[in-house]
Amino acid sequence: MLTLPKPDGTLAPFTPTATPLVPRAPTRLFTRVAFAAAHVVSDPLAETVPWATPPAVDWETTLKVRHGLWDQGLGLAEAMDTAQRGMGVDWATAAELIRRTMVEARAHPLKPRVACGAGTDQYDMSELMTEDAVYAAYAEQMEVIEAAGGQIILMATRALPALDADADTYLRVYTRLIEAAAAPVILHWLGDAFDPALAGYWGSTDVDAATKTVLGLIAAHGDKVDGIKISLLDQAHEEAFRARLPEGVKLYTGDDFNYAPLIEGDGTHYSHALLGIFAAIAPAAAQALEALAADDRETYHALLTPTVPLSREVFRAPTQYYKAGIAFLAWLNGQQSHFLMPGGFQSSRGIIHYAEIFRLADAARLLQNPDLATTRMRHLLALNGID
Repeated sequence: MLTLPKPDGTLAPFTPTATPLVPRAPTRLFTRVAFAAAHVVSDPLAETVPWATPPAVDWETTLKVRHGLWDQGLGLAEAMDTAQRGMGVDWATAAELIRRTMVEARAHPLKPRVACGAGTDQYDMSELMTEDAVYAAYAEQMEVIEAAGGQIILMATRALPALDADADTYLRVYTRLIEAAAAPVILHWLGDAFDPALAGYWGSTDVDAATKTVLGLIAAHGDKVDGIKISLLDQAHEEAFRARLPEGVKLYTGDDFNYAPLIEGDGTHYSHALLGIFAAIAPAAAQALEALAADDRETYHALLTPTVPLSREVFRAPTQYYKAGIAFLAWLNGQQSHFLMPGGFQSSRGIIHYAEIFRLADAARLLQNPDLATTRMRHLLALNGID
């Protein structure tokens, strides 16, 4: 039994009681494309200055995390914001991550699909003062991804909002990027809840105007756009948006609050998945997708619905700190030996948040070894002065 803190400042006893889900390979092909965005595991024995030097990565463990997702039939979204791009992980580290991951993916028996984030974070914002500079920065990263064999995700860049770029500027830059890519790309619309510096993306703070801009871009280049990931945490907007997409262009939900109904769909349209939370709830996500592929909606909901309160806690405001919850669950579940993150990011959330994640993970059957999770949670509680 543990004594866990509650949001009202009181303490209450808690003992995990749920029967854990067992990670396993799928028994059928999924009817939804599902990318899990994975985190980076730090090397705890490397000498670093967390706030001032590039991260020290435990490459073996980081790649084991990816194998664990692939083994359950999930694809991988690599080097995305879940991997702390721009928040503790620099481009040089991300590029090495992409190269190593693609080598492992090619050797994996399931030949998993891997899409990798291309951005502009190898340059300081002061070096990205023109649209040509922004394009060139993207192009450098795209070249690395294509050389490694990954699919390109054109991550949202902070540089264009910093330039106060209008819709025409976005269209010019993205048209060049799409045309330069060797294969269809995935676009990326990350809302300011995830990164306040992305407010006004696509040239407007008005969501309807921004929607019109990006839909026009997709319509003009449908043969080179595989899909778009939308992370606005607005279910109604996503449902309306995906109904307007050209045939063959996918909507990849990045809505970590409403993914269960969005993936299931409304009978006419549905969303695919490109989600950070899928890395943390992989057994539930993979087995729910398997049930959906068999049209077993009851099992789909039984598996996935209990994960939604957990995801909403992991991604609660300030949403950009969600990465700490992903790494915390990996530690609880024995996927890594410590709870340290690049840039010391584990300190971005407090003990009440971690205690609530512990409770909700148990309810969702996602504490894979309850005894180990309890022991590790007890250590964290002690470090926070809770016996």
